[in-house]
Amino acid sequence: MVDEMLQLKVWAVVGASDDESKFGYKIPKRLREKGYTVYGINPKGKAIDGIEVYPLISDLPQKPDVVNMIVNPKISLSTLDQIKEAGIENVWFQPGSFDKEVLDKARTLGLNIELNHCAYVELNNI
Repeated sequence: MVDEMLQLKVWAVVGASDDESKFGYKIPKRLREKGYTVYGINPKGKAIDGIEVYPLISDLPQKPDVVNMIVNPKISLSTLDQIKEAGIENVWFQPGSFDKEVLDKARTLGLNIELNHCAYVELNNI
């Protein structure tokens, strides 16, 4: 699933952050460096080095191919319905962004999920 998702070029990052020490900053920036179209999702909505950040997935100007989750499991759980409603099929969970309840719901919704790899590490390999 890793290779398939990395071939998709439009990503949304839930938990995008303007804090340079966080993966919510590092992953969107690395995606852009690697040529991806990337949008941030964060209710605070601050742009990150030219990457637009939106409060909700439904606010995005285009449908992403992949949603990368960099939030706690409670927020991941509440975001899954938005992902399904938007017609997005692929979700990449960063370490710490999921628990059993989140994974069960993602599978029930029929989403393709990646949870065994860090997107930041994998992006460094391409």
